[in-house]
Amino acid sequence: MSGIGKRVSSAGYIAGWKIVGALPECLTRPLAAAGADWVSNDGAGMDMLRRNLTRVVGAENVTKELVRDSMRSYARYWLEAFQLPRIADDPNLDERLTAGLVGREYLQESIDAGNGVVLTLPHSGNWDMAGMWLAKHYGTFTTVAERLRPEKLFDAFVEYRESLGFEVLALTGEKTPPYARLKEVLQGGGIVCLMGERDLGRRGVPVTFFGEDTTFPVGPAKLALETGAGLHTVHTWFAGSQTDPGWGMSVAPALKVTTLERTVQAIADEFAVAIAHHPQDWHMLQPLWPVDVPVRGRRWALDNRSVISRET
Repeated sequence: MSGIGKRVSSAGYIAGWKIVGALPECLTRPLAAAGADWVSNDGAGMDMLRRNLTRVVGAENVTKELVRDSMRSYARYWLEAFQLPRIADDPNLDERLTAGLVGREYLQESIDAGNGVVLTLPHSGNWDMAGMWLAKHYGTFTTVAERLRPEKLFDAFVEYRESLGFEVLALTGEKTPPYARLKEVLQGGGIVCLMGERDLGRRGVPVTFFGEDTTFPVGPAKLALETGAGLHTVHTWFAGSQTDPGWGMSVAPALKVTTLERTVQAIADEFAVAIAHHPQDWHMLQPLWPVDVPVRGRRWALDNRSVISRET
């Protein structure tokens, strides 16, 4: 794409963000659901979604309704991402989020210990809502985000989240990787939140996830090992209805941090249990297991001979 084309594309995305954010929910939510229903009927990515859901619930339970509900959940995430400024202005938001939270006492125990806290989540529900609740009750926290394209859209997303109390580090494209800053935050007793099941760099630790071999990123476990921070898995899901939307969040007890391999496997095990409770809210339309991408499968076997010493 040319420079002019990129600028036009960026302007279009940001204009769309502003327009969707300004439209009433009574209009946008039904439209998002209708679009999701259309895509779920054999649209792009549906075969991969079905394959991933099969691992969670079994082939016999991957119904047309489950695929439809999965796409409605995915559409709701993006709709809420575009409408985040308006959602954040809801005076009852904190009360609604707190009502859907389970396991706050586990988080509090690790915070009170004073060694920093690592929270790791799968791509389920709306993790931005968990971030908003966390910033409201505990101040700023630090996270890492995959760069979106176009770049101006990514910058706009980051700028707004930082206004809510998030510290957002780009996964790529900076002079220094984010790992050193994450470690610094934890050593100061702060909180780090990381998405935990997509191994974007293909450099993770081998795990068994829903009965099949794949890799998970090492970041959350490695940070906990090196800093002594408390390590918790967190899960978010959608609750309520289209006319009265709500959010669910759970914090698991602190994981026992042992070796890197065992700790990452423990994360995978807890993710699997959580995802199985709300399979429709797991937003995984991409290949996650190497068997689904032959080229990745070959690289995965080679890359994981010496991954343990690498940073995120």
